[in-house]
Amino acid sequence: MTKFLNKITNGNSLEILKKIPDKTFDLVFVDPPYNLQIGKKLKRPDDSKVNGVNDKWDQFKNFNDYDNFCKIWLTESKRVLKDNGSIWVIGTYHNIFRLGYHIQNMEFWILNDVIWRKNNPMPNFRGTRFTNAHETLIWASKNKKSKYTFNYQSLKCLNDDLQMRSDWTLPICNGNERIKKNGKKVHSTQKPESLLHRILLASTNKDDFVFDPFLGTGTTAVVAKKLGRNYFGIESEKKYFKAAKQRLEKTIKMEDHYLDTIKNNKSKPRIPFGSLVELGIVKPGMSVFDYKKKINAKIMADGSIKYQNSEGSIHKMAAKIIGTESCNGWTYWHYNNNGSMLPIDDLRQRLISKST
Repeated sequence: MTKFLNKITNGNSLEILKKIPDKTFDLVFVDPPYNLQIGKKLKRPDDSKVNGVNDKWDQFKNFNDYDNFCKIWLTESKRVLKDNGSIWVIGTYHNIFRLGYHIQNMEFWILNDVIWRKNNPMPNFRGTRFTNAHETLIWASKNKKSKYTFNYQSLKCLNDDLQMRSDWTLPICNGNERIKKNGKKVHSTQKPESLLHRILLASTNKDDFVFDPFLGTGTTAVVAKKLGRNYFGIESEKKYFKAAKQRLEKTIKMEDHYLDTIKNNKSKPRIPFGSLVELGIVKPGMSVFDYKKKINAKIMADGSIKYQNSEGSIHKMAAKIIGTESCNGWTYWHYNNNGSMLPIDDLRQRLISKST
C-alpha cells in the first residue's frame, strides 16, 4: 500500500494498473482519452486556428481499437476498487455511450449520469451544429450490492440546503487555474478543481484512497490532497506528469478540523442552528471562534454569523473564511465553555439527547 499512497508516477497506465493489488481504492476517477476523431485542423471563419484536442494520446485506429483499450482499464479499475467503492468516468458524445455499454457489461451498477454544464463553453465557430456545452459523467458502484459512499447531507449543504441535482453548472478550467507554459495551455483538456471538489465531497470521506489512471496535470490528486484524501495517479506524458508534480508540491492540505462531512442520519431530528437561538441555548451577541481562536465572530438574533462586514449561515461564513466551496459550520465554530473551547455541535448534541 505504501508504494502507492500519496504518490504519482510517470508511465504506461495499462501496465502499471496490473501491478496494483486487488481492492486497494475507495474511489476511481477516470478522465480517459475521448477518441475525438478530429481528422483535420480546426479553423474559425476568419481562418485562425482553433486549439482543439489533436494530441497523439487521443488517437486510435478505429472504434474496435478504442473499445479494447477501454475494456482493459475498466477491467483493471474494477479489480483494484474495494467492494464498497465507486467509479466516476467522464466523457462526451464521442465516447460516453461506448463507455456506458462496457460499464454495464462488466456488471458495475450505474448510480447516476451527471451532466456537467459548462457556463463558458467553446462556441461552434462554423455554426454547423449545436454548441457542445456539456460533458457527461457516469457514477457507478462496483456492483449492485456495494454500500458505496454518498454524502447526501454535505451535498445538500453545498447546494444551499437543496437536494443536489444531476446537472451541474460549473466553468471550464481557465484563468490562474489553467496551467500554461510560454503562454500556451500545457494540457488541452485540464479539468477544473471545482468539478473534482464536488465529486470527492460526494463520494469519499477523509482519509479515503482515490485513484486516477490518466492523471493529466494532476487535478484529481491536487483536490484529494486539499480535502485530506489519499491519492495515487498515473500519467504517461512526461510534460503533464511534471506539471502535476509541481502542482502537488505547492498544494497545502486543509486542516483536519475543517474536513468533516455532515453525517447522513435521518433517524436524528434535523436541528437548524437558529433553533438554538430561539430556545435560548445560544444568545445573540455571543462570540464564536475558529479552532485556533484567530477568528472572532458574533451570533445574530436570526441565527446568522457576523464577521467583519459579512453575514451568513454558520456553514457559509466558515466556508468563506477558509476559502472553500463548503464547510461544516457545526465543527468549524467553537465557543468558550468555562475556559475550554468546544465546537458548537456540542450544544446541538445536548439538545438532541434531550429530545430523544
